[in-house]
Amino acid sequence: MSQVSPPKKSIRLPSRRTFLIAGTAAGGGLVLAYYVSGIGKSRKPGTLNAYVRIAPDNTVTIMAKNPEIGQGVKTMLPMLIAEELDVDWKQVRIEQTDADESVYPGQIAGGSMATPLNYEPMRRVGAAARQMLVTAAAQTWKVPESELVTGSGKVRHVPTGRTLTYGELVDKAAKLPAPSLDSVKLKDPKDFKIIGHSTPGIDGPMLVKGEPLFGIDVTVPGMFYAVFQKCPVPAGKAVSANLDTIKKMPGVRDAFLVPAGGQFGFIAEGDMQYSGLMSGVAVVADSWWRAEKAREALKVKWDEGPTRLQSSEGFARAAAALGKKAPAFTLRNDGDAAAALKGAPHVIEAAYAYPFIAHATMEPQNCTADVRGGKAEIWAPSQMPETGRELVAKTLGLDPKNITIHMLRAGGGFGRRLMNDYMVEAAWISQAVKAPVKLVWSRADDMQHDFYRPAGWHFCKGGVDKAGKIVAWQQHFVSFGKNNKFANSCDMPPYSFPAGRVPNLNYGATVMPSGIPTGPLRAPGDNAFVWVFLSFIDELAHAARKDPLQFQIDLLGKPELLPGEGEGLDTRRLLGVLEKVRAMSGWGKRKLPKRTGMGVAFAYCHLGYVAEVVEVAVSREGEIKIGKVWAAVDIGRQIVNPTAAENMAQGAIIDGLGEALNQKITIENGRVVEDNFDGFSPLTMRQTPPIEVQFVLTDHSPTGLGEPPLPPVLPALCNAIFAATGKRVRSLPIDTALLKA
Repeated sequence: MSQVSPPKKSIRLPSRRTFLIAGTAAGGGLVLAYYVSGIGKSRKPGTLNAYVRIAPDNTVTIMAKNPEIGQGVKTMLPMLIAEELDVDWKQVRIEQTDADESVYPGQIAGGSMATPLNYEPMRRVGAAARQMLVTAAAQTWKVPESELVTGSGKVRHVPTGRTLTYGELVDKAAKLPAPSLDSVKLKDPKDFKIIGHSTPGIDGPMLVKGEPLFGIDVTVPGMFYAVFQKCPVPAGKAVSANLDTIKKMPGVRDAFLVPAGGQFGFIAEGDMQYSGLMSGVAVVADSWWRAEKAREALKVKWDEGPTRLQSSEGFARAAAALGKKAPAFTLRNDGDAAAALKGAPHVIEAAYAYPFIAHATMEPQNCTADVRGGKAEIWAPSQMPETGRELVAKTLGLDPKNITIHMLRAGGGFGRRLMNDYMVEAAWISQAVKAPVKLVWSRADDMQHDFYRPAGWHFCKGGVDKAGKIVAWQQHFVSFGKNNKFANSCDMPPYSFPAGRVPNLNYGATVMPSGIPTGPLRAPGDNAFVWVFLSFIDELAHAARKDPLQFQIDLLGKPELLPGEGEGLDTRRLLGVLEKVRAMSGWGKRKLPKRTGMGVAFAYCHLGYVAEVVEVAVSREGEIKIGKVWAAVDIGRQIVNPTAAENMAQGAIIDGLGEALNQKITIENGRVVEDNFDGFSPLTMRQTPPIEVQFVLTDHSPTGLGEPPLPPVLPALCNAIFAATGKRVRSLPIDTALLKA
């Protein structure tokens, strides 16, 4: 998702200009470090970051630099180094680094970028280490390096059969100059022993045993527990509370008002400073349970502010009225869509709407902080810890250099933990009580104080000619913002498909004010836009009386590179996954029972290409039964960890199905109505179908997988429902009452 990600930007992969340095580790051994230009913040020349440690006993420790949020990056990135280092995986130990981008650049979990940014650089670190060890062995034996080979953490002299372990060579190797990473030789993929082979997650045994691992498990000496009651209306302020009563309750150590410490509300797209400290009431106790029980007794007077007047119903009414007017501004204009629509023999109009959605991570937001004497030590499950450091420093008036952040495994992220509001809350409370504090949000806190996937409304009109080709597309997108600028994560890219494939196309937009905080959710933008675009394309296919899958292939047209994220959308690769999923699903060749249908959709998302087919049966009472999902995925020439990749693709698809079937955040009087999973449900086991994933290997650099498989499953499901019932789904989540026979 990659994992899900920050607002989409043009993505640049790192240059190959890299630097390596070697040194001796404390206690003996070889330490290797590398710096990749173009990743992370600028830094002084020569500031390098250690990744590999080889001990005299021949164990290899590899540092995992990126946040682990369940996407497997803590295992995947070390696999790249271990492969080129030529060690057995059983020799490897993995340690999670602290957050420090001056040492470890690019410490972020988002955008499905871990693989594209690190695949080659980390392999080169391993290859450089191997080269230094080979040189050390050649000098020891006084033989040419060409006579040496490596394997299983040893260097072998081929003519004599002599061997030395890496551990026996580390002292000499540490004194050698590090080779240029551009000059080291990488393995031929046919010789891979780790990359491309399924490897269990390094944290698996701890997860199975339920051992402490997550942020919510942290304990430190002298720690208190805290809860933080914020106004149910976003940006509302606490005026007063019954603090004297709360302080007398069992186990309560302190209770106090917390002032607002940062901007909130409208945040321009692209601004990664998501939020500061919100006003509220903090309760600190000797256990979380006692703190929570005290919060239940709180009586707070709130200044709710203007957002109290807003509601989902009000937004929908306003959007419907705006949709009847001309867009306030233009996103893209090709040809003359209005004229082409007038001349088209078949014209279809449709209005699509989708709601706010919460991230709903299994592990609620939490953070442990110890802020005393002008210094802060923080334990946090964050997707973007460096912005958390900046936020804490700015809010508390600390020097960022005096803030230490320990990265912890997160129980899900999906974009929620890109924002670090929980981090600054814990730090502020700790500073106030002058003691370590563990802040844990309740499920209701997590559900009702999120940065939501924004709601949106799309008013579409399309025209098809007599040959069955789309000749015109007109779309008015309504979402949130002000002054003709989108709020955070509310923007629609002008290159959204089918831009570049319809000769007369117009995308317009109108924004309306909102006090509801928004942010990126797994596959941001695409998780909603692909549903709209590929559903409407399916409508046009049926209007043209064409097979929907073939219609999509014909629409893609000749293989070429279209403008889009990264280097652009390669239509050849989309054609490849569509043909693959056609074969996988037996599209058009299977006889289906009544009220059973198949739907298809594709997406280019976060550099990945995915096509999916969903088979669904709809009972006469409207009950949906998903028979199976087929997914064809192209993320380049190499799958680093196959089982983990398949699991990630399946997880993304399950996420998408849950969004389509179950998930909606409702705003009433400025408040979020839903407060737990009974009103906002992930996909249940009963609803989860078999999911078949196959990878299409193409000669392109490997890319990420956390997000690409999610978007196409929503339109594929809804298109299948139409095939089964003849009824269109134009609003999410799906209202099964509308599907009754």
